[in-house]
Amino acid sequence: MTDASAEGRFTEEPIAWPLLALAGPLTATQLLQVAYNLTDTFWVGQVGADAVTALSFSWPLIFLLVSLGAGMTNAGTILVAQHAGAGNDHDLGRVAGGTIGFVGLLSVAVSILGAVLAPMALSAIGTTPGTEVHELAVTYTRIIVLGMPFTFGFHVFMALLRGWGDTKTPMYLMVLGVGVNLLLDPFLILGFTDNPIFGWTGLRGLEESLFAATDFAGFGVAGAAGATVLSRAVAAAVGLWLLFGDRVGLSLEPGDLVADRELVTRLVRIGGPGAIDQSTQSVAAIVMTALVATVGAEAVAAYGIGTRFVSLVWLPMAAMGMAVETVVGHNLGGGRPDRARRTVYVAIAILGSVFLVAGALTVWFARPIVYLFVTGPGAEPIVSHGATFLRIVAPTWAVMAVYHMMNGAFYGAGSTRLAMTVGVTTLWGARAAIALLLVVVLALGAPGAWYAIALSNVTAAVAGTYVFVRGYWLGDVLGPDSGRNSAHDAET
Repeated sequence: MTDASAEGRFTEEPIAWPLLALAGPLTATQLLQVAYNLTDTFWVGQVGADAVTALSFSWPLIFLLVSLGAGMTNAGTILVAQHAGAGNDHDLGRVAGGTIGFVGLLSVAVSILGAVLAPMALSAIGTTPGTEVHELAVTYTRIIVLGMPFTFGFHVFMALLRGWGDTKTPMYLMVLGVGVNLLLDPFLILGFTDNPIFGWTGLRGLEESLFAATDFAGFGVAGAAGATVLSRAVAAAVGLWLLFGDRVGLSLEPGDLVADRELVTRLVRIGGPGAIDQSTQSVAAIVMTALVATVGAEAVAAYGIGTRFVSLVWLPMAAMGMAVETVVGHNLGGGRPDRARRTVYVAIAILGSVFLVAGALTVWFARPIVYLFVTGPGAEPIVSHGATFLRIVAPTWAVMAVYHMMNGAFYGAGSTRLAMTVGVTTLWGARAAIALLLVVVLALGAPGAWYAIALSNVTAAVAGTYVFVRGYWLGDVLGPDSGRNSAHDAET
């Protein structure tokens, strides 16, 4: 069941405003996720360098495991969007509930697998068994992966609401999760004894009066993982309460959690390629880091700074891509392929102009930008590498805006296999291959890696444009027997 006002928002009203209305909260949600990660890093940094290093080793593995669930939750986004666009209100509860049930079972399997394989996987990534870093990384990874059902539950709620067209409620839920994590982190990581937060807030007397009888010194890295799991659990519980209480437009019944074979098949068929696509991103990042490391530590540091800055700048681009996915899904589900195409053109016009300006400003202020991330003795080589990175890569941001908007259309149509093929071959695969040629074979050093990133951005945009213009992505995953509202059909 849906709110009747939802149907016409994306299929009848002007296109630009719905896109911006969706993308705004999505950008805020992603900024909150960045704050979430920074909070963990900051408080773990109070423990020591080994603790921070342990988290750095854990995150790629955790990202790979989360990618498995992300593909399936994204499949839920696509199916909900197209059913909503088709006016199939009676199917929305079944699709949303079945997605939650299937992803829940998948999360349990991922938890068990991740907990068992964590020591071996971390050793393969680069930790040395028996060292403090390895043991801390194993502890952190195991706690996080054992809490995967909560993480997956949180993400599936956001995905389903996004498919329906509500990005504000997930943003509020992210605020709740970040708030809980912010409160728990300092105490679960550092405990009460000499916790710096009491000094910073002027509450040292409160610490001495309330916690004088305890010598609890925190759980360190395990406390950071515990805070993350608990905050995700709170957010997931609130999300389920909203869904099953008919409070957010989508309304579910307990029986909807049992996914039938047809739905599971669709989820796997749509979500599997998406999971591979997202997993390939982390693999490509590992390969690029290894290649840049052959140049030197300063180049690796510059690469880390450059990618972090790019990830911040690109938050609106990723958010608009997800907004395109939702609006395209609604229009294809409602039988409006021409409007789906126009949605992409409008998004490209908005984001392309924004990133032309952002790219030009970044090229102009490249060195000051890098100096924001690194100062002090020995900073100059890093700044030099980092400024070169930004000057080579930033001019391609507008081109990447084109790719991301078209990729959003591919996902909105349910053409995830097509999106995966374009991404894995012409973006991530091309990036690794070109970098190998320029850095190792032609010995161009760090600039070779930077040019590989820029060239792969262009190749992906060209390939994506070809696929988009040829119309290979058009269609929907519901099929001709979906029960699409006849009023929607009449327009096509």
